[in-house]
Amino acid sequence: MPDLWMPGATRLDIGDHAPTDGGPAKAIAHITWDVNATAAKPKALVPYERLRDYFGKNSAGRAVAPHVLWDPFTGRVAQFVPATSRSKSLADQAGGTRTNRAGAVVIQVEALFFPYCVVGGKAYARLADTPCKGWAELNAWVRSWGVPDVWPNGAPSAKSNRNAGNWASKAGWYAHADVPENNHNDPLSWPTFASAPKPPATGPKPPTAALEPYPGASFFMNGTRPALGKRSAIFTAMGRRLVAVGCGRYTVGPGPELGTADVESYEAWQKKCGYTGAAAKWPPGRTTWDALKVPNV
Repeated sequence: MPDLWMPGATRLDIGDHAPTDGGPAKAIAHITWDVNATAAKPKALVPYERLRDYFGKNSAGRAVAPHVLWDPFTGRVAQFVPATSRSKSLADQAGGTRTNRAGAVVIQVEALFFPYCVVGGKAYARLADTPCKGWAELNAWVRSWGVPDVWPNGAPSAKSNRNAGNWASKAGWYAHADVPENNHNDPLSWPTFASAPKPPATGPKPPTAALEPYPGASFFMNGTRPALGKRSAIFTAMGRRLVAVGCGRYTVGPGPELGTADVESYEAWQKKCGYTGAAAKWPPGRTTWDALKVPNV
């Protein structure tokens, strides 16, 4: 299971957790837009601490808190509820889609920004023009919850598209302006999606023979536990590749019987591929298995 709380974020749990309704996994892009400024009259950005405390400590702020507040100028992130809980930043009209709950997750991200804010003596017209520090890590965490890097109702712009059919059936990112039942027009822009972590190019090249296809997570498990003691030539081939890429934790072997050294070695490989927390734990996932290039047995 991915991390309920984003690694590296300041955790300010406001309580008030509630489940989502299930369905396509979504993320919602907001900007704080707590000040109105123009190109002719830019204004100083509101301090991060003020918004963090508003959502985390103020009763009015907690009532509309997102999952996370992200400062694109410093990379700081504060999180107020776990990923699997609904948050409350979207308008939700009675009798329609439950906007804040309409997905397996509905992760809401408030970027600390308003058009023509001034930071370090420079005015920024669009969020996408900021340094976007911390975006890669935030994007990766949201992605780990099954939210794909797509905008079903279109990338954020000045024109809204509240296509209810897409909202009901398609996973991905939605601008606040593009969520049914909402009338805000933020965030207007958003940074481009960050690249997914790529496995490091280490160790000798695998054999040119055909590669072992991913056998599925259940192959490696006995219920909810690793299938220790299970025998297969696949485990030997897997272990040899783990040694080749510098992740072997073996004192003896590897061999055909699955043991704790295989589990520890593979978890080291998943961490080397850029995964953290529960996402790096056993069993092997398809992405890291394909990247390991286990020769066909």
